[in-house]
Amino acid sequence: MRIGLDVGGTNTDAALLDGTRVVAAVKTPTTADATTGICNALAALVERAGPETRSARAVVIGTTHFVNAVVERERLNRVAAVRLCLPASSSIPPFIDWPDDLRNEVRADVHLLPGGYEVDGREIAPFDKAAMEDVARRIADSGVPAAAISGVFSPLRSDHERAAAEIMERLCPQVRVSLSSDLGRTGLLERENVALLNASLFELARTTITAFRAAIAQSGLAAELFLTQNDGTVMPAELAEQAPVLCFSSGPTNSMRGAALLSGRSDGMVIDVGGTTSDIGMLVNGFPREANGVVEVGGVRTLFRMPDILCLGLGGGTRIRTDPFRLGPDSVGYRLTSDARVFGGRQLTATDMAVAAGRARIGDAVGVADIGGALLSAFDGTVRSMLEDGIESMKTRAGDLPVIAVGGGAFLIPEDLAGVSEVVFVEHHDVANAVGAAMAQICGEVDRVFTDMTREAALAAATEEARDRAVAAGACAQSLKTVDVEDLPLAYMPGGARRLRVRVAGELADA
Repeated sequence: MRIGLDVGGTNTDAALLDGTRVVAAVKTPTTADATTGICNALAALVERAGPETRSARAVVIGTTHFVNAVVERERLNRVAAVRLCLPASSSIPPFIDWPDDLRNEVRADVHLLPGGYEVDGREIAPFDKAAMEDVARRIADSGVPAAAISGVFSPLRSDHERAAAEIMERLCPQVRVSLSSDLGRTGLLERENVALLNASLFELARTTITAFRAAIAQSGLAAELFLTQNDGTVMPAELAEQAPVLCFSSGPTNSMRGAALLSGRSDGMVIDVGGTTSDIGMLVNGFPREANGVVEVGGVRTLFRMPDILCLGLGGGTRIRTDPFRLGPDSVGYRLTSDARVFGGRQLTATDMAVAAGRARIGDAVGVADIGGALLSAFDGTVRSMLEDGIESMKTRAGDLPVIAVGGGAFLIPEDLAGVSEVVFVEHHDVANAVGAAMAQICGEVDRVFTDMTREAALAAATEEARDRAVAAGACAQSLKTVDVEDLPLAYMPGGARRLRVRVAGELADA
C-alpha cells in the first residue's frame, strides 16, 4: 500500500495504491502552507479509503516547490562557486550565462583553482590541496550557507571534486556542498549550472521536506517519505534534501507514469491537460523519454536528467476571447470554479467551451447556452491544430501513435486527431499525477565516458554501477531492470572511448 501526492499550483491530488490497483483518489485545493494542503489531502483520502490507508508503507510526493523558487527568484540561498579547471577553462566564469536578477540573488564568491581532467582522463593540473584549504577557510568566514564544486570532465573522473568536498567537510562542515559530478552530464557550464542551482535550493529543500514530514505525522501515518524525480522514479527524502534539482519536473513525469499504469501501455504519447497548460511527452518502456540536450530552467542552461516535454498554453482555465477569437495563452487558474461561466462567473474559458460542445458535464450548462456553432467551430479547430502540431513535433518516427489523455482537463482532447491511431481515455485520469507518484520505483543512472575497454565490458561496468546506485538509494536488487541504454562511440578519441548512459529501475527494497 502506497500513497501518492502531487502538489500542484491549483490542486493537491492524492491516490492510494495497493500494488497497481487504485483503491481511492481525491482532489483538494492547494494551500499556501504546504503542511495544511497535504494534511487536507491525506484526511480526504483516509475518509474515502477507510482505515486501510493507515497501512500504507510509503508516502510519495511530487512537488513544484523547487522549480517555482528558481522561476520566481524567491526562497533561494546564496552559493559560493568552486571550479577546478586552471590553467584551462577560466575565460567563461561560473554564473556567466545566468539572468541578471537570478545571478544577483544567488551568486557569492567565485573561486577558480588548479585541477580537472582532459577528455581522456589525464589531469589538466594536479589538485592543489593548500589552495583548496585556503578557499574553504574563506568560504567559512563569508557565512555563505552553500557551495557548488565543479571540475572539468568530472563525470569521467570525479577524484578532484571529491577531494575538494572532503576539505570543505573538514574545514567548514556548516557549509552544504553540491558536486556537479553527482548531478549533471558531460558539458562543463551546463553541469556546473545544475550544481549551482542545486546548492541554491538547500535551505528551501530542508524546510519543505520538514513540512512534508510534519504533515504525514499529523495525519497519523507511520510511512516513509519519498519524493518523485524528473525521470519518473522516486528517491528517499534524505537524498531529495541533497539533490532538490532532481525534482524539478516531477509533475509531468508523474502524470506520464500514471498514464502508463492506468492504460496498461508502456509506449505511446501522453497529453496531460491541467488548468493552465498541456504537457506532451513520449512514453518509452513505461518511463518518460529523457531530453538529450540542454534544458533551460528559469533562464539557466542545464544538462541533467530531465523529461523531453512540450508545454502548450491550453488548459481547463484558459481564457477565450471572441472578438476576434483568441485562445489564451493566459488562464484563470485556481479561480476557475468562481470565474468560469458554468460556475456563475463572467469569464469565458476552455471549460465553458467543452461544456457547450457536450464534451464535459461540469457546473451549470445554462451559463453557456448562448454559445453558437461558429464560436465552437473556431475553438475546436484551434485546439486540434495546437495538439496535432505538438504531437508531430514530439514524434521521432513516422506513422500514427496512440495518445493517452490524462489530467483534469482531458475532456478538451478530441477523440480523433491527425497522426494519432487512437486517443485513450482512462479511469482516474484526473489524478494520474498522484497515481504516478504512488508507483514508487527507484532508479540508478550512470552517464560517463569509458576508455580502454570493449563495448561489452564498458556496458557491464556501467550497468553494475547503475545498479549499485539504485540499491544505495533504496531499491531491491532482485527487482532491478534496465530501462534505458544509450551508447555513443567517440571516434575522435583514442582507446576505443565511448559515452554510455545506463538507467535501471526497481521496487523499494522492503516492498
